[in-house]
Amino acid sequence: MRRRLIASLTVCGLAALALAPAGAATKPPATGSTGSGTVFFPNPVAQLGIQTLTDHFKTHAKDNHSRRGLLMMVNKRRSLLDYLKREDASRYSDLIAKLGLRK
Repeated sequence: MRRRLIASLTVCGLAALALAPAGAATKPPATGSTGSGTVFFPNPVAQLGIQTLTDHFKTHAKDNHSRRGLLMMVNKRRSLLDYLKREDASRYSDLIAKLGLRK
């Protein structure tokens, strides 16, 4: 599982996050003069959580408490992607390609 996590984060350009210790605090990369971060940071992290829970449901089909968390992650990812699509379509298409969300 850790190898897949590192591979996914490396593809998205977040290799430093993949190699950080488990308890290390991670900050999104700052952009612009305000340093408020970017939409590119939470999407790959959410994608990994969604993949992990999807694998979990293959063996624990009746785990409805975790299913609620999965739905919240999917909705959060969707809203971030909608925002990115509205603001910058080219960055949106790049991120979709990197994450492999569309076929």
